Amino acid sequence: MFLREVDDALREDEMRTAFQRWGKLAVLGVAILLAGLGGYLFWQQHKHQSAAQQGEQFTVALDDVEAGKLGDSAKKLTALIADSSDGAKAAAQMLQAGIAIEQGKPADAVKLFDAVAADGDAPQPYRDLAAIRAVATNFDAMKPEDVVARLKPLAEPGKPWFGSAGELVGLAYLKQGKANLAGPLFAAISRDKDVPETLRARTRQMAGLLGVDAIDDVARAAGTLPGQN
Repeated sequence: MFLREVDDALREDEMRTAFQRWGKLAVLGVAILLAGLGGYLFWQQHKHQSAAQQGEQFTVALDDVEAGKLGDSAKKLTALIADSSDGAKAAAQMLQAGIAIEQGKPADAVKLFDAVAADGDAPQPYRDLAAIRAVATNFDAMKPEDVVARLKPLAEPGKPWFGSAGELVGLAYLKQGKANLAGPLFAAISRDKDVPETLRARTRQMAGLLGVDAIDDVARAAGTLPGQN
């Protein structure tokens, strides 16, 4: 019993010494962990609140566009762009570029589209769409080889913007006198079921004019002609 009591006393003394040596560091470590967790939770809350606020600002800007108040909408979007990043910023810039087009300022629109396309923090779908819109807005002033170089990577079957990018690349091929490349590309777009029907119909016509058969079901197509039942 005496040895057990001595052993217990020694253990108690060792624990007291260990706590005196490491206890403050342990408490400090727990405090740092809690502070970090609290900071993360605060950042998450701030992020959600900021996203909600940006969404409200964007909605107000859209309402101004629908009401024909393009100038007011552009001012709101300028403030939103300054305070936003990533997708919110890109969306605001895209809308502002659309307003510039409506106001007869294509050069300003191209600058905004190019800014989104070059923004490494913007979501890739926004960047790709911005590149297409920039080319579409400035197509007549661009060299056809520049159009092809910029949009050909997007003008491939299976890519999200295949139809829109492919049509512009096909038109650039025609400006280059390369109907042999334009026709098959238009035909491929017209057969892609993920492409909007209006674009499919347009490219089907273009392919036909270039001597490329883009109609897979002749009977079904004939049934859609005027005067057919």
